[in-house]
Amino acid sequence: MRTMTGTATRVLLGVRGMNKEAGVKVAAALLALPGVSKATPDDGQIEVHYDPSFHTVMDLVRTVRMQGFLAGML
Repeated sequence: MRTMTGTATRVLLGVRGMNKEAGVKVAAALLALPGVSKATPDDGQIEVHYDPSFHTVMDLVRTVRMQGFLAGML
């Protein structure tokens, strides 16, 4: 089991077609990942704070895509 390094990295993901209501669902999926400490949705984007020793940005994008949205880094 890995422990968080304590250094969170911030990334802003653009999410096509995501409104704030759907963003709550996407945020919950991201927060379920180990190492993700914060996921704040807004219309068309989500700000994620995560530990890069656990995930890459592509891991986060894949999680968003699994929720049915196209996503990429802004």
